[in-house]
This record gives sequence, C-alpha cells and structure tokens, in this order.
Amino acid sequence: MPIVVKRRGHKEMFNEKKIYGSVYAACASAHYDEMRCEKIAEEITETIKRFVKNKKEIQSIEIRKKIENELKKKDEELAFFYEQHLPNLNRL
Repeated sequence: MPIVVKRRGHKEMFNEKKIYGSVYAACASAHYDEMRCEKIAEEITETIKRFVKNKKEIQSIEIRKKIENELKKKDEELAFFYEQHLPNLNRL
C-alpha cells in the first residue's frame, strides 16, 4: 500500500480503517441503518484500495475526491455528510 501525503506535507501509510470509518460516519449521519452503513463503507473502502493499489505515494486530496465521487454516485447527501465529518476525523 502507498504512502499518503497529507495536506500539511507529512506522510503516513495508507490506512483502510480511516476510509471505512469516515464513510461509515457519513452514512450514519445520513440516518442509514447499520447494515447499509457497513455495506457502503466496505464497498467504498474496496474501491479506494483498488484506486491506490499500484501507487507508491498519493496525495490525501486525491483519495478524498475519489471517495466523494463514489459517494455522490450513491447519494448526494452522503457526499455532503462525508465532507462535513472530514474536519473532525482529521483531528483523530
């Protein structure tokens, strides 16, 4: 898995749990039931894993935009909630 270059320039290993958690939080905020949140979070996480698979480094903004686009395909509201949760998740 690649190195993710964060907004402020520091680097960290790609962490699929962060993808899953942020997507799940967006789904929960949109009042989706637990099973649907899990399903969507798993689907998006797998899509992102394929997206970054052969990259050595990737900017976090690229991952974020890909997630937003995938969520918009499912529900515009999900993408909105994802964008709203992101600042809080970055503090973790």
